[in-house]
Amino acid sequence: MLDWRTQRVLLTGGHGFLGRAVHARLLASGVPESAIVRFRSAERDLRDPAQAASAVRSPWGGAGPTLVINCAGFVGGLGANRKWPSRFFFDTMAIAMHTLEESRRAGFISPAFKFIQIGTMCSYPADAPIPYRESSLFRGLPDAEIASYGVAKLATLQMLEAYRLEHGLRSAYVIPTGFFGPGDNMDPANSHVAGALVRKYVEASSRGDAEVVNWGSGAPTRDFIYIDDAARGVLLAAERVDTPTPINLTGGVEVSIHDLAALVSRLTGYRGRTVWDTTKGDGQPRRCLDGTKARELLGFEPATSLEEGLKRTVDWYRGTRG
Repeated sequence: MLDWRTQRVLLTGGHGFLGRAVHARLLASGVPESAIVRFRSAERDLRDPAQAASAVRSPWGGAGPTLVINCAGFVGGLGANRKWPSRFFFDTMAIAMHTLEESRRAGFISPAFKFIQIGTMCSYPADAPIPYRESSLFRGLPDAEIASYGVAKLATLQMLEAYRLEHGLRSAYVIPTGFFGPGDNMDPANSHVAGALVRKYVEASSRGDAEVVNWGSGAPTRDFIYIDDAARGVLLAAERVDTPTPINLTGGVEVSIHDLAALVSRLTGYRGRTVWDTTKGDGQPRRCLDGTKARELLGFEPATSLEEGLKRTVDWYRGTRG
């Protein structure tokens, strides 16, 4: 078990959606603000080895972090994966590799040091049994439309194992399902599906639009995890796991995109109709995670239901629009 009060935490991606939630959870767990280092990519670009070295070495008078939580990366939904596959691959690999390798070069890998890597359900083989269990990883290729991101994240899991074998690295690797909640990125170009739907229906309701057009048929199923639950799962992994055994973090409910849209429509009070543009692809027919391992190793259960979390997200987004 970690004594959070004594940790020095390098939180990469600390101003992103997950990073902000992890930051709040770290403070609530007793980590002093002065012991948490986070920055924006404009301040330090972790894709550059020299800037990654600066990020690792400069804080705390050169003492180095005791905990690295790697939340950094280029993120987005299916449309973004189709448009920028090379960026998804390169950013994911470069950030993780440079941050960990520069920690090693600085001599910080020790029994007191731990590296937490965030994975993705996009790494699961396209034909893996549903719900995805961690044992299915490496047993096939991900769906072609998300393979660049999925394979890159999978490589970071192998990276942690390699550093464990050669350098004694302590680490944890968590695989959250789709995030949602207040503070999400609502940009239609690269938002998560739940956030994209909240934006569409809130704005359509405000304007009194007659219809909302969504991509695909609505038939595919996904599961989602409220952002604060995901952050809690990340810290539980940091506390209780020392080896890079992959651990799913799930909201526990498989829902079709059609039903998700209907729920968001109801929560926003939208009175128009929903149209499905079937000329756009659906992606994988089903994606959801098995949460057994998280319950067994972390004692993790989601605390926020899909409906309650979406209601909070709708209220938050409405508030941002004045």
